[in-house]
Amino acid sequence: MVDMWSETCLVEVYPMGGSKIKFAASLSSVDIDMGDKDVEQIPTLSGGRLIKKVPQDIATITFEGYSTDIDAAGGTGFAQLFHDIDDNWDASEPLEQQATRNRQLYRVTILWTDDTSATEASGATADGTNSLRFIAANCYMTSYKQSFTDGELKATMTFKVPAFYKDGSANIKEQSATGTGLSALGSYTSETSRW
Repeated sequence: MVDMWSETCLVEVYPMGGSKIKFAASLSSVDIDMGDKDVEQIPTLSGGRLIKKVPQDIATITFEGYSTDIDAAGGTGFAQLFHDIDDNWDASEPLEQQATRNRQLYRVTILWTDDTSATEASGATADGTNSLRFIAANCYMTSYKQSFTDGELKATMTFKVPAFYKDGSANIKEQSATGTGLSALGSYTSETSRW
């Protein structure tokens, strides 16, 4: 097993029913907040304490990157993800995207691996390699902030997802393999067909 994961990872954003988008080349950081699984105490008259379990908070995935245009499909821009029109983005130059009230669901996949042949975060990794993969399905892109404060155009994107779907099944999955390969994920075609 590797001592630690550093330098590189593969990042993929997959609009439900659409096409996978590779974003690693335009991103510089990834932050994953799984959401607190908190507890609260309730004091009793005897001086004791009862524990009340609080449902797991919403998970948040944040990317920071360098967008050169608005082209989501090309993996060089993020604006089309935020102002989505159900994956029917403008593809003819000059590109144009208007604000919409649409809210697209996405599957976000992040892969750390020492398999140098791996090209997709959701793809298989080779036997004899080590990998760690985070998957969050049924995410909403809730924030897109651009900044030119330091003289360079930078964007911060936030995706949010509840840990569980309405039927109680998981929206978040993590996988790891030491010396063996990971299998490729399936297509993301519906809220319940996510892996």
